[in-house]
Amino acid sequence: MPVCELVLLALFLLFVHRAESLESCRRLGEFVPQVLEVDGDVILGGLFPLHYMAPEPDHTFTDRAKFKRCSGFDLRAFRWAQTMVFAIEEINRNPDLLPGVTLGYRILDSCDHVHTSLQSVLSLVNGSSALEIEESAASSSRSTRCLSRAPVPAVIGLASSTPTRAVAHILGPFEIPLISYFATCTCLTDKRVYPSFLRTVPSDVFQVRALVQLMAHFGWRWVGTIGTDEDYSHYGIQAFTKQLEEWGGCVDFHRTIPKVPTPAQIYAIVDALEASTARVVVVFATEGQLLELLSEVAQRNLTGWQWVASEAWVTAKILTAPEFQHVLAGTLGFSFRGVRIFGLSEFLLSVRPSPDSRSVFTNQFWEEQFGCHLTYGDSEIMGRPLCTGLEDLGLVESSYTSASPARVSYNVYKAVYAIAHALHSLLRCTPVGSDWKGCNTESEFTPGQLLRQLKRVSFTSQFGEKVYFDENGEPVPLYDIINWQRDDRGKIQFQRVGSFDGSAPHGQQLEMEQNSIEWTGGQSQAPVSLCTSLCPPGTRQATRPGKPVCCFDCLPCAEGEFTNTSGSIECIKCPMYYWSNAERVACVAGIEEFLSFHEIMGIILVTLSLLGVGVATAVSVIFFLFRATPIVKANNSELSFLLLLSLKLCFLCSLVFMGRPSLWSCQARQAAFGISFVLCISCILVKTIVVLLAFRSTMPGSASLKRFGPPQQRAFIVACTAGQAVLCMGWLALAPPVPYKNTSYQGGRIVLECKDVWPLGFYMVLGYIGLLSCVCFVLAFLGRKLPGTFNEAKLITFSMLIFFAVWISFIPAYNSTPGKYTVAVEIFAILASAFGLLFCIFAPKCYIILLRPELNTKKGMTGKI
Repeated sequence: MPVCELVLLALFLLFVHRAESLESCRRLGEFVPQVLEVDGDVILGGLFPLHYMAPEPDHTFTDRAKFKRCSGFDLRAFRWAQTMVFAIEEINRNPDLLPGVTLGYRILDSCDHVHTSLQSVLSLVNGSSALEIEESAASSSRSTRCLSRAPVPAVIGLASSTPTRAVAHILGPFEIPLISYFATCTCLTDKRVYPSFLRTVPSDVFQVRALVQLMAHFGWRWVGTIGTDEDYSHYGIQAFTKQLEEWGGCVDFHRTIPKVPTPAQIYAIVDALEASTARVVVVFATEGQLLELLSEVAQRNLTGWQWVASEAWVTAKILTAPEFQHVLAGTLGFSFRGVRIFGLSEFLLSVRPSPDSRSVFTNQFWEEQFGCHLTYGDSEIMGRPLCTGLEDLGLVESSYTSASPARVSYNVYKAVYAIAHALHSLLRCTPVGSDWKGCNTESEFTPGQLLRQLKRVSFTSQFGEKVYFDENGEPVPLYDIINWQRDDRGKIQFQRVGSFDGSAPHGQQLEMEQNSIEWTGGQSQAPVSLCTSLCPPGTRQATRPGKPVCCFDCLPCAEGEFTNTSGSIECIKCPMYYWSNAERVACVAGIEEFLSFHEIMGIILVTLSLLGVGVATAVSVIFFLFRATPIVKANNSELSFLLLLSLKLCFLCSLVFMGRPSLWSCQARQAAFGISFVLCISCILVKTIVVLLAFRSTMPGSASLKRFGPPQQRAFIVACTAGQAVLCMGWLALAPPVPYKNTSYQGGRIVLECKDVWPLGFYMVLGYIGLLSCVCFVLAFLGRKLPGTFNEAKLITFSMLIFFAVWISFIPAYNSTPGKYTVAVEIFAILASAFGLLFCIFAPKCYIILLRPELNTKKGMTGKI
């Protein structure tokens, strides 16, 4: 409604509110509504959508507005109005509640429209009508004791949220309580805007929460929504969409039904439904707004969609007609908690038409219920038979007679009792039977005083339910889950299959009897509504660019990650030392790898190592047996035996690199390698120096050769080896290698290796060996052309070239080889370099000793043979 109209109406209300008590004021016009009323000490107002089709107002502001009647009588709304009458009569008969005070009522039609609702509420709070004026003139029977300063101190209504907002805007400044029984819009919770609004129906906040939990319970992540062009639908669908997306669901489509839809607009909505891949449709609307849409859906025979109803139409009898059953059977939705109100059914069936002007709504109901017309009705309906007024309501079945269990009617019932209990406290009533009976009727009360009592009211109904209003005027959020099921007669019954308690702890709010549900299309299982089926275990969801999060691709988990549930967004990383299995659905212990003595490669390397030791031992035996021969004496037999010993140590140190790494093996392997090779290179270096000095001397007995005799040679070897030993001890003392489980490799392997805490220490040890080798190579290279039949400098030069080739190629291979093969590369380099030194230096000598003994003489050594 435009703001300017609301302001004008508010000003009008302010002007006429107390007009009755001012003789100088007179009315320029009178709105004469159809009314259902009974007098009493306190009059309660009621606004019900007794008609659901209101004429559009024609406000020209040049002529007096003409009153136009609404059409389309609503049987359900008349049942709600009769429930209010029933509750008031029940309270009037109760001696313990409001003793001595009689409640009356004044019920008007809101037509479920803003303008008619405002006209009706203004008539209520102004306290005048043509009917009252006529009664006052004709009789003095009207009560002379009016306990309220306002004609109507409280109003019960309305059914829809948009008219309720307009009425609440008007009543708020005057603190007149408005208690709604069916307006669920979240927007009405704001007490700054609607200070006098309360309700006995839960807010859409809780219904939306319940709907999202229902979607989660059945895994419906891909849904469509249909609403209407009003606040109830706008706010409800907006909140539902937000919470659904927070949970992980998506809305495939949303369509709005206009207030007066054209056939083309209806066709467009049904086309969108038919084209959608979503199989669940959530609808926020009333049954009257859905009739045209569902008629088109039924005509196209669009079955297979699971309809989820809001509380506004989940118990609508009009939609259970045979033409809708093949489409709507299986519908699920949330309804207000239903109870069986004792005596209500009998009261509803006791209603009878009458020529009395107060029975105008009853007469309209009778004509609509039985499809006839009364002689004293508003107008004669063409084509209908004449009603006798004696028809039996017990023989018909409609939304009026189906009053059990009461749902919306129960909300009306609670609203009346809430006002009665608030009045009981306000008037300081004492139950009959005490010393002081009745209520305080000496002074009037204001609507504001009643409003404050209503906010504090708290009582337990006869059905065991605690009735109170929280700080926002909201009741306890209780819902029943309703399922539309066919009975044996082929009619739709509203079967309770679960419940929702918004006050319960999270996770315990929704209760379902899933085996009792009848699904759409007669299916035995809940329908599936997904844009993409949930990813199986072992995969994760990857959203598609530009698509909703519910539309995704399934990607397998990476190595070392797993998921054991469907629909996982992220894969879970396995714990340390564990690895995902082939299906990526579980973690298994990683396979430990190290260079074992029992595997083929380990056996080969051990064999080569032992072979090297055996060959070196054989050479030692040969040299020992032929130690008196010139070739052994000429090559310094002491250095030769020490060199062979060091080569044996080089072969044996490779065994320390094999097997499961431990703290001692990690520390011993590099030290053994470094010291044994330095000892080996030192011996070769001394042999090279001796050769150079021997051939560079100009005469026998040269002083230079004497100055580098055996003692000096031994000292030189010890000094060089000690340098490496000190370097190794410092490295092992400060930052020794430690056993380490390396999980960085793929395939679930855990490589057991020795981790160099200080990698520079290893390269310093290796560099020291390289330095001695370079010196040895340079000196041997300088003596390569020395005269003599057997020049050992040439053999040393060639052996150093092989040594350099092996270790230069070792460094890149060592850094690039993965896992246990790193150790194998180092062992191979040790063995290759040791074999190179062994064969290059000793093979020619053994060849002469064993196969060319004629050369193993003085003449053979001097080249005279």
